[in-house]
Amino acid sequence: MSDDAGAEALADAAADVTVSPPNVLAKGYHDLVRFSVTLRSPGHDPIASVRDVLHVGQVTAVLPLDLARRELVLLRQFRLPAHLATGLGELTEIVAGHVEAGETAAEAGMRECVEEIGVRPSALYEIFQFIPVPGSSDEHAFLFLGLVDAAGIPERAGAAHEKEATRPMRVPIEVALAALERRSMRNGFLLMALQWLALNRDRLDAIVAGPPAAR
Repeated sequence: MSDDAGAEALADAAADVTVSPPNVLAKGYHDLVRFSVTLRSPGHDPIASVRDVLHVGQVTAVLPLDLARRELVLLRQFRLPAHLATGLGELTEIVAGHVEAGETAAEAGMRECVEEIGVRPSALYEIFQFIPVPGSSDEHAFLFLGLVDAAGIPERAGAAHEKEATRPMRVPIEVALAALERRSMRNGFLLMALQWLALNRDRLDAIVAGPPAAR
């Protein structure tokens, strides 16, 4: 099997499945929704099940990079679920947030950068898309590389209407990757973005020479 054929065989695919209309179990910041599901596969009896899904929808995330200074702009933010899980709720993160109605993922990324780190990127480049928790949530994330001027970040930021308090910080690429190796950070968006950076750090100039997703 060739590399291309093997990669194609590993690609996500549509399922032969019947899904009921949603039944909202609980309304909240994210709704909890129940579905009845019947999954069919060749040569096997159909499998009927009931599944509960946390409805999140599309989110955007940005790894802000000052290419000239070889610095990232990361941020500190308290997360209650992380506090409940590990007792370490003061997380290091990248920019991330919901894609609002009428926005593209790139437009949301620009807005979230202004809200969370206080600067608007000069351009965004899509890195990849992923589903963070496919077993329990329909969250669909779009990850971008964002070109920023790190000198312009404020001491504090955050969207007041969301009661959000963030603390932007400038971090040299080498320091961020060293922290990744020490395994002291647990935010999944941050870890994936830094792993991508570790693989592509020597290609950054070529990546940003290509067409951006947004300016």
